[in-house]
Amino acid sequence: MVLSFFRDNFIKLIGSVSSESKNQSDLKRISLQRFKFGEDCPDLAEISARLDDLTPVYQIDTDNWNITDYKPEVNFRIAYSNTEIYIKYYVKEEYIKAEKTGINGDVYKDSCVEFFVSPGDDGIYYNFEFNTIGAFLVGSGTGRENSERIDPVITEKIRCLPSLGYEPFPERKSSKEWTLTVAIPVTVFFRHKIKKLKGKEFRANFYKCGDDLTKPHYLTWNPVLSEKPDFHRPEYFGLISFE
Repeated sequence: MVLSFFRDNFIKLIGSVSSESKNQSDLKRISLQRFKFGEDCPDLAEISARLDDLTPVYQIDTDNWNITDYKPEVNFRIAYSNTEIYIKYYVKEEYIKAEKTGINGDVYKDSCVEFFVSPGDDGIYYNFEFNTIGAFLVGSGTGRENSERIDPVITEKIRCLPSLGYEPFPERKSSKEWTLTVAIPVTVFFRHKIKKLKGKEFRANFYKCGDDLTKPHYLTWNPVLSEKPDFHRPEYFGLISFE
């Protein structure tokens, strides 16, 4: 009976390790190219143009929950410098909306793109959420239940360049692509001491949503296996490495 007990638990342990290894191997990965500039805050137009020339381009196209049969076209490119992380989103959707303005409004109700990232092994992540005109929400926590919005004093140096301008507008139909370039300074990761990005590896995921659009949707870069739409699931983050 004792031998049987140890044998059964050993099998469970091996199965658990194998499952964890498989989950790790299934994670999507991105190697980020480093941009070199002569200043800490280079012009966003220059950053945007350089991102356009990067390959490959990544897709936010995983529909984990199949709420509707509608799926917008969403791609992004990403790079970094000594002081900032750069992302450019390219979005083509049937309905667009940008009613929220300022910092820490409910931008996920508009046409929204998101970047969730965990810099360390402590389970803490940061969620960056942007609407079409560059209004943004930034939070931090270890899960949905304890995520708190970050003081704008910390996040106000995030920079955005929206192709549709900065003025809010109600929902409208659209057949054209819109883009958003964002620059996130490393100082925003205030719960971690990051002196340099080069050589580091973070866990991250990228999302597209629009909770209050005529055609709501919830898309992810790395798959999320929750029962209902939930982006606050760091266990399903992929990997990004800084070359």
